[in-house]
Amino acid sequence: MSGREFLKRSESLVGAVHDCKRLLASVRPPERQGLPPFAKRYLATAALKKLEIGSGPKPHEGWLGADKCAVSKETIYLDATKSFPFADATFDYIYNEHMIEHIAWGDGLSMLKECYRVLKPTGALRIATPDLAVVAGLLTSPDELAKRYIAFFTDSELKDVPGHKPAFVINLAFHGWGHQFLYDAETLEFTLRLAGFKSVSRHAPRQSGDSHLRGLESDRGSIEKNEVWDYGNLVLEARTSACGALSESEVGCHKQREALGAGLAGRKRGN
Repeated sequence: MSGREFLKRSESLVGAVHDCKRLLASVRPPERQGLPPFAKRYLATAALKKLEIGSGPKPHEGWLGADKCAVSKETIYLDATKSFPFADATFDYIYNEHMIEHIAWGDGLSMLKECYRVLKPTGALRIATPDLAVVAGLLTSPDELAKRYIAFFTDSELKDVPGHKPAFVINLAFHGWGHQFLYDAETLEFTLRLAGFKSVSRHAPRQSGDSHLRGLESDRGSIEKNEVWDYGNLVLEARTSACGALSESEVGCHKQREALGAGLAGRKRGN
């Protein structure tokens, strides 16, 4: 065999190997493909690193979107019931809206433990989810908003149901949209603390003492729709440290967080 023939054959073999690698990559499960380049750039350059779980194809501006279904050029693949593809203490903030109710309680606890792991020592998690206390109270509540809530979801989701009966909306909340487990405030806080979070506080939708967590819940396009959705929305913030939600007046607590983060970083360097 001449040297030229040998080189041609070698080039063909190398090309075949590369083709096989590309083919294997195309059929490899998404969770084994690693982070895409845009996500690596985000983690390398973002001053504040913010992860939005269950974001769909369009995450909030400045947030890294993550979703199991709606993967796009702005959203990475993430099965939130499994280990997250991030190092410990990567993110400053994590947010998810109407996602945790779509997985079983045990999977929800596993997700929250992963959130705690990948948050920095000064990090915060914000969760919005349907409020079980509101749903259960629909049977007996005399509240005018409860009546509007029942009417809204009956008319929009239960078009074959005659009349506005609370039992139908309650069953919709439990079984509709792929829901698996609904939380009230006590149960969600209990689960957050099991996951390791030290401070938990409740907030009105789109309101927070921390500007980075303000205005995140969906705007439904009108005051009337927002009132109905907000009525049934449970929003909690959880901190990895013992400090509560950051506000303009909580300068001392903010300094405490900074000192805690610096201390942990110093201990790591010392090791």
